[in-house]
Amino acid sequence: MATKKKPTISKVHSSGAGIGPWLGIAFLVVLIDQLTKITVQKTFSYGETLPITSFFNLVLVYNPGAAFSFLGDQGGWQRWFFTAIAVGAIGFILYLMKRHAGQRLFCWALALILGGAVGNVIDRVAYGHVVDFLDFYWRGWGHFPAFNVADIGISVGAFLFIVDELRRVNKH
Repeated sequence: MATKKKPTISKVHSSGAGIGPWLGIAFLVVLIDQLTKITVQKTFSYGETLPITSFFNLVLVYNPGAAFSFLGDQGGWQRWFFTAIAVGAIGFILYLMKRHAGQRLFCWALALILGGAVGNVIDRVAYGHVVDFLDFYWRGWGHFPAFNVADIGISVGAFLFIVDELRRVNKH
């Protein structure tokens, strides 16, 4: 009687985790991002500021460029350029998530970055610019460029990605 050989399971998919939970996290980032942007746009006029603390304001501003308004003063071509880059990044993130769905910290990072990228792409396509409204500043130093919930998702995701990579490097 021949014994059946057990099928081997790829290490990448060994946890049985799928991409669904990660897409759910990304969706929550997009939802919160878009709801906050809609609320600020309905509540504020462009450039209007509401002081909240001695170091934080809500303000409605538009960013036609990338981070820190990079290329924001160009003629409009950057709208589609940054949209195309983001769409490419979204595709690559989805590929990585599917391939590494069982790697929790890595996929948390990707999900947050994905949600932020989608949130800002929605703005670029719908308005031609990204809606920003969170304004932090320090007396004597000035204002940090205004940002939004999508940017927080991207930043936290990038930080988690670095932490995950440092953990991986330190294991070897």
